[in-house]
Amino acid sequence: MTEHRDPFLYIVVCATGIADGVGELITAAHSEGWKTGVIATPSALGFLDQEAIEAQTGHPIRSAWRTPGIPQPLPPADAIAVVSATFNTINKWAAGISDTLALGILCEAYGLGIPVAVQPYVNSALAAHPAYPESLARLRSMGVLIGDHMPHRPKSGGARETYNWTHVLDLLRPTLGDLQESAT
Repeated sequence: MTEHRDPFLYIVVCATGIADGVGELITAAHSEGWKTGVIATPSALGFLDQEAIEAQTGHPIRSAWRTPGIPQPLPPADAIAVVSATFNTINKWAAGISDTLALGILCEAYGLGIPVAVQPYVNSALAAHPAYPESLARLRSMGVLIGDHMPHRPKSGGARETYNWTHVLDLLRPTLGDLQESAT
């Protein structure tokens, strides 16, 4: 008999000037029935209040690979949300580059069949680079659900007030429903 556990959402956070808003997504995810754990890109750690996020999720933030013999600090992911997803993360992920824990988890998710939703956060100058739309197309072809955030003006400090942290939950809601239904 399989032990029941609540659906678990990995939240991959990238290094952006708005990354500190991830608590909004964590709160919303918990209210919908997800348990959460945060995986941060190494550069994102400097943008986050690690103590507050760990208190909110009940789990340590992961940013580096663990060594053999150290237990898994998070349960297996049932789904993954990639938020304030940068130009760098989107392009490396689409190219299959796995040089950080966050990218390794994202690249592996495809082969494991784990549903993934991403809410980009890029400026319009970077979004104009030919690699960006090609990377989004590749991710879509892999089944990744792409959010609706429009690129912001370069050097503007970003579009903090218009970034929708919870759109990834809208995209993943059918997955959550399926998980909750199968648990009953």
